[in-house]
Amino acid sequence: MSRSRSKAPIMTLAPEQEREALDVLKRFLEDRFELQLGSFEVAEVLELFTREIAPHYYNRAIFDVQAHLKERFESIESDLWALEKN
Repeated sequence: MSRSRSKAPIMTLAPEQEREALDVLKRFLEDRFELQLGSFEVAEVLELFTREIAPHYYNRAIFDVQAHLKERFESIESDLWALEKN
């Protein structure tokens, strides 16, 4: 695996959230795949997810919010047109 870090993470977690994510990931790898990884290895896996996979979820969330807001604004605009006096 290449050690180059060409992409910076687009988001970071608070230290407590990162510790919790590392614990969850470590337990998952141990329980599901019987992998006994050390803290550094688990941190590398989390970093990979943060750099390579999280942006896809982040972008999808942004797209979903944009679609939701577009619907809401169209509804508000329609409500405003209904208030217009003739």
